[in-house]
Amino acid sequence: MLLLAMPVPAATRIDLNRDWQFRADPDERGESSGWKSTIPGGTESINVPHTWNTAKLHDYHGVAWYFRQFERPPSLLSRDFLASARSAAFSGAHVELHFGATFYKAHVWLNGVELGSHEGGFTAYSFDITPHLRAINTLVVRLDNRAGMVTVPGIAARGGPDASYDWWTYGGLVRDVWLTNSGPAWVRRQSIRTEQSDAAARVHDRIYLGSALTHSTPVVVRVTAFGPDNQQAAQQVQSLTLAQGQSSVEVTLDLAHPQLWDLDHASLYRMRVELQGPRARVLDQHDETFGVRTVEIRARHLLLNGARVRLTGMARHEDSPWEGLAETPGTIRHDYDDMKALHTTLSRPVHYPQNPLVLDYADRHGILLIPEIPVWQFSEAQLSDPRVIELARQQMREMIEEAGNHPSIFAWSVANESAMATPGGIAYFRALRALIRELDPGRPVSFADDALYKLERPEQSAANEADFVMMNEYFGSWHGPAEGLKPALDTVNRLYPDKMVIISEMGYAGVFAGNSADADRARITVIREQLPELAARDWIGGVMLWCYQDYKSPRNLWPGEVEGYVDHGLVDENRQRRPSYAVWKEVSSPARLTAQWTGTAGRRPEGFSIAITPNTERDLPFYSLRDAELTWQVVDEKGRALASGTKPLPELTQAVSVTGVLPSDTPAERYHLSVKLQGPASVSAETALEWPMTH
Repeated sequence: MLLLAMPVPAATRIDLNRDWQFRADPDERGESSGWKSTIPGGTESINVPHTWNTAKLHDYHGVAWYFRQFERPPSLLSRDFLASARSAAFSGAHVELHFGATFYKAHVWLNGVELGSHEGGFTAYSFDITPHLRAINTLVVRLDNRAGMVTVPGIAARGGPDASYDWWTYGGLVRDVWLTNSGPAWVRRQSIRTEQSDAAARVHDRIYLGSALTHSTPVVVRVTAFGPDNQQAAQQVQSLTLAQGQSSVEVTLDLAHPQLWDLDHASLYRMRVELQGPRARVLDQHDETFGVRTVEIRARHLLLNGARVRLTGMARHEDSPWEGLAETPGTIRHDYDDMKALHTTLSRPVHYPQNPLVLDYADRHGILLIPEIPVWQFSEAQLSDPRVIELARQQMREMIEEAGNHPSIFAWSVANESAMATPGGIAYFRALRALIRELDPGRPVSFADDALYKLERPEQSAANEADFVMMNEYFGSWHGPAEGLKPALDTVNRLYPDKMVIISEMGYAGVFAGNSADADRARITVIREQLPELAARDWIGGVMLWCYQDYKSPRNLWPGEVEGYVDHGLVDENRQRRPSYAVWKEVSSPARLTAQWTGTAGRRPEGFSIAITPNTERDLPFYSLRDAELTWQVVDEKGRALASGTKPLPELTQAVSVTGVLPSDTPAERYHLSVKLQGPASVSAETALEWPMTH
């Protein structure tokens, strides 16, 4: 039986990432040759996460196989376990096999027994393998990464009958593989939602349980919330009778004076569910993090915890020359640390469900996310196809069930640049929105569109029924002359006068320039000219740049190329920064720092003054800066520190000036002043000043 959306470890997690064997199967002979139960010759030793598309098979689309042998874990060698595998006796264990994500169509066998299949490349799934375990086990996975008209992602038919989607097709076991084992009853997942009133919060936790018990058995569910300080904040105990199969129970806890999750104070709580059987035996334990916060759209404005915000950020593909889609934690941390240094507080991360490490990072560093399923440039025929709709519903369900507890997730997106201004597109949106309302009624629903300015009436597009509008705009490249931006924004405002708008993509595609250097100069022009124009529109709640890094693609390349890296990033595919990196960092800062030397003109400075000016509601970005700290240092030509200081800024709501004095007894030939405004989550602004002044 296939079990969906099981990303979180149960009582014991056993890693299966190492010691795999891999072999491509271009002739598709593996199944008839017995590979589902026997490891063939000619395999390659690899570790997971893995994709075959970063080496000699970089452009291979087809079938490939993965094999791994593993011993039954020592904790499962008891007589109790062996008995439970046959009869599900109460004293036994339950074992599941988990895949973080496999691209794209997977078929799985254990010891020659077919466990099941899964379609979709970016969400987690699992199988119950309790009855099939042996002392030595052979795990086999057959994968097919080919795209088609009814795969998601698939042929981007809006762009032509054979158009590929605009990122590389990476086949493989692209995220972790692991086992979990528990007692014969276990916690499948939690669905945690919060509501606030005055100085308290009420937390609703729906706990989904599984049971292999053959008879009804009394159990106890102990639910404990731990605060950001890891101290117990609330607890609830509930007794129930558990029968075989799946069930759920909802528990409500009250938190007094909760610490709110915010951009600069990303406070996280932890919910522990302990499932106990007779004699208080612990059958399973399951932990999830969550946050207490409100995100609202009111009067075309975005409000976080009741305060208005206007946010900026960028997208990022899960892609690199060294790992492709099979990213390791180090690559994810590096990129998101860099994006946070670029003042990222909002991201529609990219066109597909994200690695859980990305969501965890956003939770802990104050980034609001709009995750999306990979319905990319689909035609009306595709959006109307029941097979596509069912796959989209499956992937949306898996994404929400896996990721829905993350406080960083603000909304869900159901498509990008697809035929949503058609009857089929509108019906597709309604079907996906209905599913999301059922699974996660508190979050807004939208989709990204690049053709809104071409509409004549609002009801022509599914945007009319979205909770807010997401607009992709590339005036200056894809969408025509830069002068077209203002009338396009006027049109969208006229069509949807009651809806907040988020610019879900903007930037400059290198293919429109003669070379990469010229492309980046054009990118800088777009950034400097368009961000103020967007900020001037009060109803634009956020702007996202496309994108952080160049990414591998079969489309939108330099003339004559059939594969390569799309020139679209602030950094190239190797994470080397372009000049536009510094420009975006400057213009997306939430505050401005200016500094000047003080003293007699033309003589050695006697001191300096610093002005800190936070952005206002008329700017992008805009959000409150709390508990910030201004630091400065003056060094001489040899790097020796002459003066330094720190000024706490608990509430930075208006301009502040700071002055400093240079020591008169240590004159120097040169002075360098560096200034940094540091918030709890990241650097908010920085500047530097030299003397003698250079021009």
